[in-house]
Amino acid sequence: MRMIRWVAVLAAAVLAVSGQLASAADHIDGPQAAADPAADITDAFAWMTPDASKVILVMDLTRNADVGSKFSDSVQYVFHTTSSASYGAAKSEDVPVICQFDPQQRVECWAGNDAFVTGDASSLSGITSSNGKLRVFTGLRNDPFFFNLAGFRETARIVTGAASSLTFDAAGCPAVDSATSTALVTQLQSAPGGGTAPDSFANFNVIAIVLEVDKSILTQNGPILSVATATYRR
Repeated sequence: MRMIRWVAVLAAAVLAVSGQLASAADHIDGPQAAADPAADITDAFAWMTPDASKVILVMDLTRNADVGSKFSDSVQYVFHTTSSASYGAAKSEDVPVICQFDPQQRVECWAGNDAFVTGDASSLSGITSSNGKLRVFTGLRNDPFFFNLAGFRETARIVTGAASSLTFDAAGCPAVDSATSTALVTQLQSAPGGGTAPDSFANFNVIAIVLEVDKSILTQNGPILSVATATYRR
């Protein structure tokens, strides 16, 4: 296994009403992941379509991708999904959504045992399975993740400088008063010294696998959907 990202636990019915987005991200990895960018997951996203009939799953790969970046023909890209009737209830067996590529970047994707599609999915409309339950787009996209790296580093510098004077509880958490907490949160949301927070990923691209999956395939055990992404060597 090369990389795993837990996305979130999603309540399909709630998401349909609120339009909430679940995501997870990492963009700077150790040497092993950096050496294999086509298998390095930078972001994972999941949300519902407005009519609550479909789940959108996104796996972004390859930090700072360009027009020459390719999906690997020796890697399987997998969304692991389980469903349950309520939070904390027993989960279903894994219903994987799996994609893999040939050297010409043609993709094959399966959604459980209910949908299959293959072909060139690089056009904006993507490709759709014969039963209409799975649609796929693959290709270069703008990195959607926003990260204020400069503000984060300045916040880390402030905390490191104050570390010797902090007291910690039994769980190892520092005791911080309300004013200090507010100041740190403000710095995380701002440029060092104040001002608009810069987006450190504004000029970066990724290669993306974007799937539209009929909800009935993924929520057979109930409306609470859990999604994890992973890449595996074939």
